[in-house]
Amino acid sequence: MIGAEEFAAALLAQDYRFFSGVPCSRLAGLVSVLSSREGRYVPAANEGAALAVAAGARMAGTRAAALIQNSGLGNMVNPLTSLVLPYEIPVLVVVSLRGWPAGTDEPQHSVMGRTTVPMAGLYGVSSMLLGPSLDSLAEALAGAQKADADGEPFFLLVPKGTVGSAEPAPAPVNGGLSRADVVRMVSAQARDAAIYSTTGYTSRELFAAADRPGNFYMQGSMGHALALGLGTALHRPDRRVVVLDGDGAALMHMGTMSTVGHLAPANLLHVLLDNGTYGSTGSQPTTSATVDWPALARANGYRDAWWCADGAELPAVLNKALTEPGPCLVAVRIRASETDVPPRASAELPLPGIRARFEHELAVARGGQMG
Repeated sequence: MIGAEEFAAALLAQDYRFFSGVPCSRLAGLVSVLSSREGRYVPAANEGAALAVAAGARMAGTRAAALIQNSGLGNMVNPLTSLVLPYEIPVLVVVSLRGWPAGTDEPQHSVMGRTTVPMAGLYGVSSMLLGPSLDSLAEALAGAQKADADGEPFFLLVPKGTVGSAEPAPAPVNGGLSRADVVRMVSAQARDAAIYSTTGYTSRELFAAADRPGNFYMQGSMGHALALGLGTALHRPDRRVVVLDGDGAALMHMGTMSTVGHLAPANLLHVLLDNGTYGSTGSQPTTSATVDWPALARANGYRDAWWCADGAELPAVLNKALTEPGPCLVAVRIRASETDVPPRASAELPLPGIRARFEHELAVARGGQMG
């Protein structure tokens, strides 16, 4: 296994001085080391933005790399194929491999797992599968150097267990409520609502707190829970729709908030849990510390929005948000620490089964009162 410090040192030795990315638990050690030096690692909202930020740094004369998980390659395809490749901007892309080899990971990673390597070839991007040794890393970085000289990007593909861990940065202290506390409160007060929960720990907590057919547990497709809820809210105006979101996920595709405000579905409630970190990948910091979520929601056309950090006031805020016309936002500050995280819903329920029973619940409940 390559140590995180060793990996970082090898990158610096090749004159890579700037990094941008979206965290993955399998690159958590490397991200932690690079983040310990101010200005060296910049968290991006999504993988396409990470590539574009790195490309901008390269155009300014700084050798740069993007660090991503392969599940986010879809977000990167547009700037890869219409910016980096045609403009011949050499950027190193370090890609952690989920869903590879086939059958070794969660079901949401299976498609991208088996297509990542062919995808690089399809777009004409040179790549190398990294082995767990410094010799392999040296060979890969030599390939990246050649690509750089030719004005081309290079994909360094990192399998599970290839890179070691490192001491994470201290998690921010930002509130007394836990994610589980908030999820339980929302579930209890929105018993008749259709609930979409974002990927990661939020869906795990909802499944553990109160599994029911009216819950849709997203695994993967980070940042799209709100869009999914919007589609349902528009076509089921008789049914209250609640979206349980996270700060990292909301930042990834923040533009959906504008669509929600523009269309203004009265039955949509957006509950955003903000702990300032990407909890399920190692608690790397997001950029939410400088975001005023309620002000942003109102600016985008939401009818009302609230901050909440107090467990005593949250039930009253939720009751107001669930009974008045939406769209409304309730942004809740929660603790960043993670303990005793429950298993994924897919440990007991197949993903198509989660969808099927949710659709059945919507069909059975058609015509019922909103509440």
